[in-house]
Amino acid sequence: MFAQNKWSTIGGWIPTLLVSALLLGMSAPAKLTRNPTAVEGMQKMGYPENTLVPIGVAEAASTVLYLIPQTAVLGAVLLTGYLGGATDVHVRNGDEIAKLAVPVVVGVLVWFGLWLRDPRIRNLLPFRSGS
Repeated sequence: MFAQNKWSTIGGWIPTLLVSALLLGMSAPAKLTRNPTAVEGMQKMGYPENTLVPIGVAEAASTVLYLIPQTAVLGAVLLTGYLGGATDVHVRNGDEIAKLAVPVVVGVLVWFGLWLRDPRIRNLLPFRSGS
């Protein structure tokens, strides 16, 4: 069993807050306000404009759940699904690797932050040393 210490908690909140700032500070608001750049980007990916707000709501709600310690695992699972969908769209559109890498890296940061801040996740997914 892993015990939680102060440095793991602090270390876990750093990627958690970076991911949350990206999603709640830039991505979701662009969708919710129907920013012209977001509308154009969604249309290029094959989504009609009327899907922008529901996708933004799902993104924001999942991120809020991820920030609350009691619902963080649910939020991480929902964000994984959301980011997996984003990855799929970039693959289907044949986008360059940089666009494809963004949702993958953000998804890894979601789980890395949760892994550091929640000892239950570290117990579930331990790093093993060679013996």
